Amino acid sequence: MKIISWNINGIRAAVKKGFKEFLISESPDILCLQEIKISDAKKLETEFDFADYKEYFNGAKRPGYSGTAILVKNNLLKNNWLVNHGFGISKFDDEGRVQTLETDDFYLVNIYFPNSNSELGRLAYRLEFNNELLKYFEKLAKKKPLIITGDYNVAHQEIDLARPKDNEGSAGFTPEERAWMTKFLEAGFIDTFRELNGEKIQYSWWSFRAGARERNVGWRIDYFCTSAKLRKHLKKAYILDKIMGSDHAPVGLEINL
Repeated sequence: MKIISWNINGIRAAVKKGFKEFLISESPDILCLQEIKISDAKKLETEFDFADYKEYFNGAKRPGYSGTAILVKNNLLKNNWLVNHGFGISKFDDEGRVQTLETDDFYLVNIYFPNSNSELGRLAYRLEFNNELLKYFEKLAKKKPLIITGDYNVAHQEIDLARPKDNEGSAGFTPEERAWMTKFLEAGFIDTFRELNGEKIQYSWWSFRAGARERNVGWRIDYFCTSAKLRKHLKKAYILDKIMGSDHAPVGLEINL
């Protein structure tokens, strides 16, 4: 099974920048998207119907903000597969940040984690989100293994960003956010990119400022993490950093299930 995750920074903009061609060329079995930035459900269903896929959109209540989507190949879908939006806390669910696909063998959770913002004005909100989400993971994990993907909005270790010293204490690299990521992994989850690629340096997000992408001054903040019990099934984890169309690159996981 091939699963790809991508923060597309607006689905309308992504389609104008070659999203449909990307979908055809990469042909993932499942595609998870973050920051679709459209809230109108009818508009999403009518304007963004992609060939060979069933789309599940989770728009935020606030127009033009946040939102997630899961696309599943029609030939993979089964009647008993379910997609749920949110995880039961309205102040987080209203921002369209979490979707859960339940399959026969696993849960796939697609997440757009909150950004703490430049002045760390949303750090407390983000940490509460993280902690409540971990409770949700632990509840699901009692039933089936998890695959947890999306824009985590945190670089876990110094190896995960180009300029760690310059960014100490900045949003996405605060001690609190990094400590939560450690706590999450220690709760029984694997960072698949690190698991399969060791100390490889590769990034998934670049600022629009100062030609950061051209100079590869980036951060690895987009992840596929799985329950440890899926370790033996992991085949390949990668970053498609040559794919343009967003300030994020798509990240991928191939897994034998």
